[in-house]
Amino acid sequence: MRCTLCEQLVFEWWHFRKYGTSFIEQVSVSHLRPLIGGAENSPPAAASFSAGESEASRQNMPECKVWRNPLNLFRGAEYSRYMWVTGKEPLTYYDMNLSAQDHQNFFTCDTDALRPSDTVMQKAWRERNPQARIKAAYQALELNNDCATAYVLLAEEEATTIVDAEKYFKQALKAGEMIYRKSQNCHSQSPQHEAQLRRDTNVLVYVKRRLAMCARKLGRIREAVKMMRDLMKEFPLLSMLNIHENLLEALLELQAYADVQAVLAKYDDISLPKSAAICYTAALLKARAVSERFSPETASKRGLSTAEINAVEAIHRAVEFNPHVPKYLLEMKSLVLPPEHILKRGDSEAVAYAFFHLQHWKRIEGALNLLHCTWEGTFRMIPYPLEKGHLFYPYPSCTETADRELLPTFHEVSVYPQKELPFFIHFTAGLCSFSAMLALLTHQFPELMVVFAKAVSIVSVTGLPEVTWGTLGSFGVHGEVGSSQSYASGP
Repeated sequence: MRCTLCEQLVFEWWHFRKYGTSFIEQVSVSHLRPLIGGAENSPPAAASFSAGESEASRQNMPECKVWRNPLNLFRGAEYSRYMWVTGKEPLTYYDMNLSAQDHQNFFTCDTDALRPSDTVMQKAWRERNPQARIKAAYQALELNNDCATAYVLLAEEEATTIVDAEKYFKQALKAGEMIYRKSQNCHSQSPQHEAQLRRDTNVLVYVKRRLAMCARKLGRIREAVKMMRDLMKEFPLLSMLNIHENLLEALLELQAYADVQAVLAKYDDISLPKSAAICYTAALLKARAVSERFSPETASKRGLSTAEINAVEAIHRAVEFNPHVPKYLLEMKSLVLPPEHILKRGDSEAVAYAFFHLQHWKRIEGALNLLHCTWEGTFRMIPYPLEKGHLFYPYPSCTETADRELLPTFHEVSVYPQKELPFFIHFTAGLCSFSAMLALLTHQFPELMVVFAKAVSIVSVTGLPEVTWGTLGSFGVHGEVGSSQSYASGP
């Protein structure tokens, strides 16, 4: 008896771990419910993976890679102002250290020794103290008034408003274009000149992008869209910088949804790394077509239309890619300033996306309601255990650790939603454990368990009786001879 109960418990646990459903629940829903007239609404069983397939999928799983946030804020004009007001540091040391590495890779090269101002800036990007970096930028400008990277540093860190930052970037653009043209004319002379051209190209692209972001923040949205489109046409090979995500956000602000769809058609490709901006923008456009008239009660009665099914599937796709975003869009979690780097599919990416795109979801009537009604259904579709995926690669297990390094300490990091065990599994496990315990006690203490069973049976049939020593004696429990005192409650 004990072995049978234990084996049943182990089998139930194994079946749920492998297929995501209880074996008894699945059999009852699939076979018994149709016999008694119930609807068969159980999801299809997930296909099992062999050991070889599991190993192959693990080898193909992407590692946790940190990306530069395409919409990162300005250090002086936004992050520093937040710290002055709240007293909280919005950026972590790890995040700022990654930015320092980016600056060294983007804005320096092996030929910096040929230009004294570039030599000074090479040291400036390595400085940890912001004031030391700003001081070095002014020293570089004293050596060369056309040092574009010095203006970039001042725009990012010394300017306290977006207007001031834009002025510095305009000076950087003027100097950067001049240096870029010189590098183009002599880039074929030697490998060193080619490296210098790459560096000058990086500087020019960076400056133009930040100028477009300044225009977007200052309300000149159409100008910002034009600058972004021109930049993407001029440097089409720099798609890894994700300039199209800046363009998507600006087009959504203009409510130019046809243009947004055209951008998605070009960049929402299976061969490109996905992002929350791509997936959730695609879901937003599909939700826009049906959200205004969507009603959960009506949909449950008549079923979903084709357009509603497409919208729900798009939401499921987006949630599977990044499951942290909905709680921010639905304002179930509070937002913080986005970090300068994000981890795709992580909480840091969710914060960065929701920080800029929440207003676009609010603008479309009913979009958040549709998201609220459907997003949690994603987790019932993903195969269990959670290291398997449905539409994308399995969810990386390293995201939580990396997000804690990227996000400030006062922010509660969102963890991947764990698939909860249904009540039937808890009930079955408890019942089997209780039965196994009774079997063990019966085996070890048979006489005592017989007494206990008789007492329970009498109580269940007649209620609580008056228990005397004579009554207990009939069960085989003997007290002192001649004692007839009653220990029961009552008269």
